[in-house]
Amino acid sequence: MTISKLETMNSQLTPAIIQHAQTNQVLMLGYMNEESMERTKAEAKVTFFSRSKNRLWTKGETSGNFLNVVSIQEDCDDDTYLIKVMPEGDTCHKGTYTCFGEKEPAGFLHELQGVIQSRKDNPSEKSYTNELFQKGTKKIAQKVGEEATEVILEAMDNKKDLLIEESSDLLYHFLVLLADQGLKLEDVEAKLMERHLKK
Repeated sequence: MTISKLETMNSQLTPAIIQHAQTNQVLMLGYMNEESMERTKAEAKVTFFSRSKNRLWTKGETSGNFLNVVSIQEDCDDDTYLIKVMPEGDTCHKGTYTCFGEKEPAGFLHELQGVIQSRKDNPSEKSYTNELFQKGTKKIAQKVGEEATEVILEAMDNKKDLLIEESSDLLYHFLVLLADQGLKLEDVEAKLMERHLKK
């Protein structure tokens, strides 16, 4: 019986568990050979060996949803990789955050961001957030500056309770400013991760 080239290459494949570097959420499972691992290390973007395509496949090469490598580990038997990544967009080709159909975990800041965007899209006269949007970018930016100054003063006075209060105000107004500019926390996170990966 003749063993095909694909069967031979498949026998040399190592499973790779892809995990979110910040949340530890498992995003997907893929397979790698020596060449795909070398490219992954060289480009800091996960490259698999695709069994269906029978070639190297960089996740995101068509969708733009790359998996940026943070760390690579092997298990105790040296037969499985654990690759921690910062994903760009959804991981699954079906448009879900993970290949297991799970949603992206959202902390309260992301939840608050959604509320602020809702106030922008659906104005309410009783909403302070809506009032800020109506006053425009200059007023919102001014509030960010004011709250930043308050944060500095409370930190210098070592008043931790007040520092928390003013930091909360700063983060809220910062989110309003991002929404005013058509930006999101994810844009800031992506830039921070880009800088991190360059180190």
